[in-house]
Amino acid sequence: MATVHLVDASPYIFRAHFSLPSSIKTPGGVPAAASYGFASFLLKLIADEKPTHLGVAFDRNLSSSFRNEVYPAYKQQRVATPPELEAQIDTCLEIAGALGAATFIDDRYEADDLIGTLCGHLEKAGHGAVIVTTDKDLAQLVDERTTLFDFGKGLRFDRAAVLEKFGVRPDQITDFLGLAGDTVDNIPGIKGIGAKSAAELLARFGHLEDLYERLDELPWIAAIRGAKSLHAKLAANRDIAFLSKQLATVARDAPVVEGTLKSLELRGADPDKIEALFNRLGFNKIRERVAYGPR
Repeated sequence: MATVHLVDASPYIFRAHFSLPSSIKTPGGVPAAASYGFASFLLKLIADEKPTHLGVAFDRNLSSSFRNEVYPAYKQQRVATPPELEAQIDTCLEIAGALGAATFIDDRYEADDLIGTLCGHLEKAGHGAVIVTTDKDLAQLVDERTTLFDFGKGLRFDRAAVLEKFGVRPDQITDFLGLAGDTVDNIPGIKGIGAKSAAELLARFGHLEDLYERLDELPWIAAIRGAKSLHAKLAANRDIAFLSKQLATVARDAPVVEGTLKSLELRGADPDKIEALFNRLGFNKIRERVAYGPR
């Protein structure tokens, strides 16, 4: 069994753009902080983790996806992505490819969906994954072979750690978001039901479907605080709860062209590509950290 590192690129691109000096530019004067920071992150990940297989998934559209066809307000509360950041997505894609990683991007599907689909392919073939991200939504993919890794904080999450962190099992994450919502992605959830109540309900009932099937039991459960009030909120907002769960569920059928173990092998950096790309970007000292593949 092999383990594949799958990187959710967007959090690291955003973090680099907003944390590094805007004075980082290409020789032609084009902003390059996001690209430089992403390259530095990926080089450190490769050096520290020494992955044998590496896939990097990108968001083409940073505030929309096929989910907007179902719920137009999805992610629409976000401040518009700075154009100088958006312009660097393709450069970051190029950097990942030049460093030897397999890259994935789609116009309609988010990076989460590409990673979810890749996990499905790997699982069927008996392989595991380490998902490198800061996004809690991807905790729904954690199982006996797949873990979550917050690289910046050095935190790793298996099934037990997900339960400890969020109060629900990985297979309940979408139910949890269906009830509590997610302000980051503008997933509504049910107003008046927070994280604590959502976890308490799911600990008792299992999944959203089970909760609604047995909803009439809820007012009589003394162990759940405010059970009657929760019953009223749930009864009045059934459609919103299931819509929110749908929005939070990672797709497993994204159009990933190749998700085989062979296609995900980390080949090592291509010296010709790195030379041309880093010269164009004005990345000098950082190239000393590049691990090249067989020549």
